[in-house]
Amino acid sequence: MAKNVASKLNKGISPQQFLDSMQKNKEAFQDWGNRFEWASEDDREFFESINNRDDLRCLILMAEWCGDVVRNVPVIFKAMELTGMPIDVLIIEEHMETMDEFLTMGGRAIPIVIIADTGGHVLGQWGPRSAYVQEPMTAFKLANPDHEAADYQEKIAIARQEMGRRYGEGTAYQQDIIKELRTLLASV
Repeated sequence: MAKNVASKLNKGISPQQFLDSMQKNKEAFQDWGNRFEWASEDDREFFESINNRDDLRCLILMAEWCGDVVRNVPVIFKAMELTGMPIDVLIIEEHMETMDEFLTMGGRAIPIVIIADTGGHVLGQWGPRSAYVQEPMTAFKLANPDHEAADYQEKIAIARQEMGRRYGEGTAYQQDIIKELRTLLASV
C-alpha cells in the first residue's frame, strides 16, 4: 500500500523553530550550514525552479541528538529553502508511528526526508545519509543479520568508523546530498 502522511502535514515545526529550540549540537549544526556552498549553479537553479510548483510538501524526520542530522540537515535546509516548499520538521520522539513507516533496513535511522503531494501521498524519500556514506552500514547489516552475535558491536563500530571517514572533515559530502535530492525532486 502506498504511504500517506496527510495526518502529518502542518503538524511539524519549521526549520527556524527547530534551530531555535536546539539544546544539543546547535553550534556544529550551524557550522555545517554556514560552510555549505553551491558547487554548481545548475543545481542551485534547479532547486529554485521548484518554486514554480505548489503541489509538493517536505517532511523531515529528525532529532538534534543525531550526528547524521547535524551533518546532513543543514544542507537539506539550504536546498529545500530555495524550493519554497513548505517544510514540516517532525521530531522523532513525537512521531514514532511515522518513523516506523520509514525504516532503513528495518531500523530507525534519521534524518529521513519525505516528499509528498498536497494530499499527503508520499512521492519519494531520502536518507538517512548519502548512498556513498551509507554504503558501509548497508554492507554491514547485510553481512551481520544477527544483532546478538558476539562480534556484532565490534563490527558495527568498524562500519560507523568507515562512515565517518566517508563524511570526511570537509564539506565534499554535501554535494552528494544535493545531487541525490535533485534526482529525487526531478522524479516527482
